[in-house]
Amino acid sequence: MESTKTRILLADDHALVRRGLRLILDAEPDLTVVAEASDGAEAVEAARSEAVDLAILDIAMPRMTGIQAAREISRRTPGIRILILSMYDNEQYFFEALKAGASGYVLKSVADQDLLEACRAAMRGEPFLYPGAVTALIRDYLQRARQGERVPDSILTPREEEIVKLIAEGNSAKEIAETLFISAKTVDRHRANILQKLGMRDRLDLTRYAIRAGLVEP
Repeated sequence: MESTKTRILLADDHALVRRGLRLILDAEPDLTVVAEASDGAEAVEAARSEAVDLAILDIAMPRMTGIQAAREISRRTPGIRILILSMYDNEQYFFEALKAGASGYVLKSVADQDLLEACRAAMRGEPFLYPGAVTALIRDYLQRARQGERVPDSILTPREEEIVKLIAEGNSAKEIAETLFISAKTVDRHRANILQKLGMRDRLDLTRYAIRAGLVEP
């Protein structure tokens, strides 16, 4: 029976939340948590080093968001299915999650009811959408069809998003350079490009943008 279990990586920066979710998941005969992570960067590392079938990622984590981690895991280990956990019934986060390669978006407030179903749907290759997300998806589709347009992708590259997030979290250029293994000069160059792209002036503008884009929580 052991071999048929879905092996799960659980990433959330709150140890209590992880413990609660782990209890729910490990109680099921077909699911088992094999790895935990307390931020997005750790999750990406764990997904690469552990034998994992499914990654459950909290959306709001330090260093790297669940969406950034999902993007990275999809790129490096495309066989892993991904679910995003969020406290927010937020259309933008939901669409970003889908774009990053997640097959489901689960609200934390109803995780005890929805998470198991979402895990099994993901492993069957089916999307898991809570009712509000389905409404948002249909509304978005109809609006785009009416206007005959497609939603533009993010104006920033994934690397630029990482830098905006770290700036918004109050890191210095030196700290960002150490986190991303690049030089402080490269960080400054990215920062200048980002400000120019977004038509912004300073850290405050970037922080507001990061909150709007779902990179950091307000």
